[in-house]
Amino acid sequence: MKINVVGTSGSGKSTFARQLAARLNVPYIELDTLYWQPHWQGTPDARFFEKIAAALAACPDGWVLDGNYNRSRPVKWREVDTLVWLDYGFTRTLYQAVKRAIQRAVTQQELWPGTGNRESFRQSFFSRESIIWWTLKTWRSNRARYLADMANPAYSHIAFVHLRSPSQARAWLQSLTPGVGCSTLKE
Repeated sequence: MKINVVGTSGSGKSTFARQLAARLNVPYIELDTLYWQPHWQGTPDARFFEKIAAALAACPDGWVLDGNYNRSRPVKWREVDTLVWLDYGFTRTLYQAVKRAIQRAVTQQELWPGTGNRESFRQSFFSRESIIWWTLKTWRSNRARYLADMANPAYSHIAFVHLRSPSQARAWLQSLTPGVGCSTLKE
C-alpha cells in the first residue's frame, strides 16, 4: 500500500503514520523531515519535490507518507492509493497542538535530525510562526479541502479513509493485515 496520512497540525498524523508503517512493515516518510533545514529554513519547492520523489521511489512496494504540503500533491499523489485523513474535532486538535508545543518547548528535543530546529515557548505561543496559530488558521480550510478532494474525480484513483476520532483510527489500524515489508528498504 502507498498511503498518505493527512490532517491539521496537532491531529496526531505523525504518531498514527508511524504506527501504520510499523503495522504494514513499510517505510515511514515524514514530509517535515524532507522540507525543514537548519535555522527553520524551508527547502525550495523544486528540491523538495525531488526529495519526495526519491523517498517514494526507494520502496516501490509501499510506504506511509506523513504530511499535508498541498503544493506537493502532483508528486506525492501520483502513486498514492490510499489517503488516511485524521479529521478530529477542533477542540481536540487544538488541545493536542498546545500539549505538544509545551512538551517540545520543555524538552528542547530536536524536531528533525541534523536541523537543530527546536520549539520554544516564545515561538510556540507568541510568534506568527506558531504551530498553534497554524492549527487555528488551517483547521477549517483543511476540512473543506479534504472534503472537496473526496468528491473530486481527479482523485478517483485514491481510496479515502476518513477517520473522525482516535477510536476509529485505532480500529482501522487494527483491521489491517500486518505487511511483509519492502525488499528494497535500506536502513
